[in-house]
Amino acid sequence: MDGLLLDTEDIYTLCNNVILRECNKPNLPWNIKAQLQGRPGPEAGEIFHAWAQLPIPRAEYARKNTELQRKHFPTARPLPGVPDLLKTLTQSGVRLALATSSHTANFKLKTSHLEDLFTAFPDEQRVLGDDPRIPPGKGKPAPDIYLLALDTINQGLRKQGKKEIKSEECLVFEDSVPGVEAGRRAGMRVVWCPHPDLLKEYKGREKEVLAGLTNGGGDEQVQEVMQEAAVGGEGKGRGWPGRRDDGWAELLRSLENFPYDKYSIDVA
Repeated sequence: MDGLLLDTEDIYTLCNNVILRECNKPNLPWNIKAQLQGRPGPEAGEIFHAWAQLPIPRAEYARKNTELQRKHFPTARPLPGVPDLLKTLTQSGVRLALATSSHTANFKLKTSHLEDLFTAFPDEQRVLGDDPRIPPGKGKPAPDIYLLALDTINQGLRKQGKKEIKSEECLVFEDSVPGVEAGRRAGMRVVWCPHPDLLKEYKGREKEVLAGLTNGGGDEQVQEVMQEAAVGGEGKGRGWPGRRDDGWAELLRSLENFPYDKYSIDVA
């Protein structure tokens, strides 16, 4: 959601930079921010504080950050192409679920003024970062949040006596690098639509990102061998990232003019 549907990644940066400047620290660089994106709050916080080395207690930082977020999150706006994309998918009968690392309180701050936009996601098909069904330590880049989001859709289909959707039939939209890996490890296709500055940070490594090989997986060659053994060489095994140029992930610089036909989506 953050940085994909809404401009809230820039708001996160703004809030952090205010505190960093107050502490005579440099602004948050993208090589650090890239590691924070998409991750659950506690894990992202550990990475941030290990880098920032702030001269104030973490509790004071948290208080200041919360105050700034309460001020700025209600100004969040949809990113280009998002309203049309959600409207078109909804009108076309595509089943949608929201999977975000934002916890409930922040989600409300970011979206309460955008209720019309988020009607695309039924309440029972929203998985937030503090959802108790996600085990501790299983946030992105682990696949759990996307597998749970799919299950929320399938629960409704089961009640209707309809055929369930498989992981390989899903399309994940992501802006973060850990999120791309989570989608790939869930066995789903992924569209990566990153912030322009994040894309600059990963220039020359785009194929690694799209394969889900940049965060927690270890040696790429070992991963590929193990994954191939697990899935018979098809490159679609749940729990494993993908492989370079396997055709299961694509980079888009914007969600404007989304290529529905490419993903066999019949638009209404």
